[in-house]
Amino acid sequence: MRLFPIITAILVVAGMFMLVFQRDTLETAAGAPVTQADEASTAADDTSDAAPNEGVSVVALRSAAREIEMPVLLRGRTEANRRVELRAETTGQVVSMKISKGSHVEEGDILCRLDAGTREASLDEAIARLAEAKARAPEAEARVIEAQARLDEATFNLTAATKLSAGGFASDTRVANTKASVEAARAGYIAAQSGASSSAAAIQSAEAGVAAAKREIERLDIRAPFPGTLETDSADVGTLLQPGAACATVVQYDPVRVVGSVSELQVNQLRAGLRADVRLASGGELSGNVTFVADTADPVTRTFRVEVEVTQDDGAPVVRAGQTAEVVITGNGLPAHLVPQSALTLDDDGRLGVRIVTGDSVAGFAPVTMVRDSVEGVWVTGLSDPAEVIIVGHHYVTDGVAVDVTYQEPGL
Repeated sequence: MRLFPIITAILVVAGMFMLVFQRDTLETAAGAPVTQADEASTAADDTSDAAPNEGVSVVALRSAAREIEMPVLLRGRTEANRRVELRAETTGQVVSMKISKGSHVEEGDILCRLDAGTREASLDEAIARLAEAKARAPEAEARVIEAQARLDEATFNLTAATKLSAGGFASDTRVANTKASVEAARAGYIAAQSGASSSAAAIQSAEAGVAAAKREIERLDIRAPFPGTLETDSADVGTLLQPGAACATVVQYDPVRVVGSVSELQVNQLRAGLRADVRLASGGELSGNVTFVADTADPVTRTFRVEVEVTQDDGAPVVRAGQTAEVVITGNGLPAHLVPQSALTLDDDGRLGVRIVTGDSVAGFAPVTMVRDSVEGVWVTGLSDPAEVIIVGHHYVTDGVAVDVTYQEPGL
């Protein structure tokens, strides 16, 4: 019973398709006469084809590339410029009073002083050993001179005895005795030189002992390495510090660092020395310069670390470590063209671009990249310098269509 409605619906759809999409075929099959309107339309088409092909009227803008600044926005946090945890290098009991955290310290201020103990006595002993070693040095040098004289005398006697023996005026025994005297003198000279070397070594050892004793005393005073603020209390009096034990932590917030990360698409726009404007989450505004741009990306985030140094002037908001900050860095200049936003269009492949006038007064398409938006228009790259951009009538032309160009005056 449902077969007839289905067949009826199919016939209706087929009939509508033939009437709408295959109307010419139906008229030809039915032998419909050509009307006067159709003849007039055909005649008009023939006339238009016979007319000369004039260009489509368009309005174009002669655009020259200009260098624009490319701001880079990143979010980061504030950090102390320097932070050092001071630790003891020797063992001793603290004899200085505690300094409370938050106190300002200057470079060289003593934060922890340890008890000297017997270190002063050790220094005196080392100085005494040095003096003793230096006192023995002249005696050793005198022994070398004396041994040298004996060796010279024995050598002279051997030479004389040898000559007399050759003339028959001295016996062989005398020659042998003088040779023995020379060897003994030479041995004494070598021993004297060894004693002088030992004396010099003793002096050097004593000097090293004095230097070590003085250095040990210098380690008793733990000083601030730079001006800053104490982040922790210093060790209180009576505290026994071992080597490596913490005395205090000093931080420096002036200048302060703002650390953030930038993507690999923007890192080439940054370099050290560029100006940066910093806005804190609390509302404070500061300015500084880029001091560091990493050469290696973070393996996890694939971003590059950027550091900005900001000087805290008088009256500026107080900056502490860990505050959230927004940084706007004025990047390197980039040559671009300023065109009206309405001039942008898409080609058949969906690429963003503009219609341009080529050298043969025909329309063409140039893909562009939009880099910045402004009140006057949009800044784009990808165009030649200079370029003739069609700003009116670009929607009515395609590639290769002849155009009749009227150029817009600059500033209009």
